[in-house]
Amino acid sequence: MPSMDPEILPPAENPAPQALAAAEAALAPEPLALGPDEQEYHGLRWIFIGPQGLRAGWSVTLFLVLTVLLMLMLGTAANVLIKQILHIKTGDFTPATAMIQEVILFLSLLGSVSLMALLEQRRILDYNLTGPRRLFHFAGGLAVGFAGLSALVGSLAWGGWLHFGPVALSGAQIIGYAAVWGMVFLLTGLFEEGAFRGYLQYTLTRGINFWWALAGVGAICVELALTAKGQGLWGVYGIALLGLVPCLILHVKKTEGAPFWQAAWVTSTLFGFIHTGNNGENWIGIFAAAAIGFIFCVSIRLTGSAWWAIGCHAAWDWAETYFYGTADSGLAASGHYLTTAPAGNALWSGGADGPEGSLLILPVLVLLLAALLALYGRKKPAAPLLATAQAAG
Repeated sequence: MPSMDPEILPPAENPAPQALAAAEAALAPEPLALGPDEQEYHGLRWIFIGPQGLRAGWSVTLFLVLTVLLMLMLGTAANVLIKQILHIKTGDFTPATAMIQEVILFLSLLGSVSLMALLEQRRILDYNLTGPRRLFHFAGGLAVGFAGLSALVGSLAWGGWLHFGPVALSGAQIIGYAAVWGMVFLLTGLFEEGAFRGYLQYTLTRGINFWWALAGVGAICVELALTAKGQGLWGVYGIALLGLVPCLILHVKKTEGAPFWQAAWVTSTLFGFIHTGNNGENWIGIFAAAAIGFIFCVSIRLTGSAWWAIGCHAAWDWAETYFYGTADSGLAASGHYLTTAPAGNALWSGGADGPEGSLLILPVLVLLLAALLALYGRKKPAAPLLATAQAAG
């Protein structure tokens, strides 16, 4: 039988081309496999966008800028209302001036958080305002806040560092001022806890590690060293140093949930920092403000939301300013129920700062933390899922 040339065989009967192609494919280098993050985020987009959307650093920056701008705009409008229409003296700490101020702050926060939620495609409640049994936790915070401040005032009176005077109100005034101050301090709790334990704590948790936390705390301390006067700044330095070693240990051990506590270190230090602008604050009061900020972060970890902190904050300020009539962060208000006056050494009485400036607040804060742990610590921590999110590199 005559032989046939392979080149004239039909393609299906000639295996050479298929074998050659298979050999070339086997020898060729495989294309580099990109992870989902690398496929979606590259170039300049990577700087701004991460796996969870807008990166936390940009979110925090935009939030702060928006909040300050809204505060300036609303504050300017409020000054016109107060001075030219209502003719209210702005230098006094009265229910009227306090209400206007807190409404401005709350609306500024609501506006900035609403814009950030729209930009980040989240709900406002996502910022540590969801969670189980919110009303129950809010009520529990109210009770513990009033009890904690009452324990502090009782200790001061027992030691002779606080003297009670006559009741300042009577009749319908008691209920009227109680309700107005209640609204004022509810707005205070919503603003301060919504900003620090709400948006900032949530956002930093999803994008922070030890080094970013250290940079943030360090920047706050440098800013204080360059601009602040008086002894109040030592309270901020104290909380900054107190959180350094625990956060470093969490980082070294790669502990799950470390970003939550590193974020708490930053937000608590910043919370103390903003209180340095209050008149009459001493270093104890500043440290106490930062420390109670950390306790409020613990409450988020245990209850799953900031509602306990909101209630505790509101009740503490209401009891301090209205019910007992003491100075609150150096501010003495009108329209209070009881009348009190500090006596003796300011280190124990708190002096012009009020009960928060007394050394006795430190054991009271320990009791506050113990009460929080006793009420909610027996159960599995109900921290938001973002508490265990991977920190940004």
